[in-house]
Amino acid sequence: MRIARFSTDEGMSFGVVEENTVAAVAAHPFGELTFTGQRFPLADVRLLAPILPSKVIAIGKNYADHAAEMGGEAPPEPLIFAKPSTTVIGPGEAIAYPEKLSERVDHEGELALVIGRMCREVPASRAAEVILGYTCANDVTARDLQAKDGQWTRAKGFDTFCPLGPWIETEADPADLAISTTVNGEVRQSARTSQLMHDIPTLVEYVSQVMTLLPGDVILTGTPAGVGPLEVGDEVTVTVENVGTLTNRVIARE
Repeated sequence: MRIARFSTDEGMSFGVVEENTVAAVAAHPFGELTFTGQRFPLADVRLLAPILPSKVIAIGKNYADHAAEMGGEAPPEPLIFAKPSTTVIGPGEAIAYPEKLSERVDHEGELALVIGRMCREVPASRAAEVILGYTCANDVTARDLQAKDGQWTRAKGFDTFCPLGPWIETEADPADLAISTTVNGEVRQSARTSQLMHDIPTLVEYVSQVMTLLPGDVILTGTPAGVGPLEVGDEVTVTVENVGTLTNRVIARE
């Protein structure tokens, strides 16, 4: 099932994408879904970020080849950091390049998971019980600021630096999905989620030992090798097998 958050002339709603239509649901997508009876052609709605999380938790250097390209080894335990909720944008929205503050902004295509219910200290064996589904993500990063600051909050935290979408896929098996990132049609990243150093159940267990996770919270599972610079005017696309495709353009930040 594909759960989308979308807008029409009538306002914003959640819905279930079925072929070329969206069936609207009442309230939020957590728990049993109640359909309103409204149905819209997919071409007539604007897809928004599929969720507005209270927090975005990301995992650094979770592919060995990416850790190597960054000049190190994959850490023995998950390396977690946070992105503000204000970084989140949806499909088709613009990534704003902060040219006055950064001279290099990179793409980082990733598989993201969305938490479905409040949880804490979840054992890996029960991680699937608290996951609503999966979506595509781009952990946009001001690489020069990341190197300059040492810690990553500023580099990862600019408004628009966390595109998510196009929807939440609830039935995908995340164990071995192809993931790719293209810029202006050129493949920059290509990998499979089976190459994750710390798999998804491990990540849910690890993060939930630290903090309570709320419905709608997002965990970015890590990016593979091939990260690289974006320029104003670029179109960047992240595709995850059996999940979807997320495309955003890059503009200059005003």
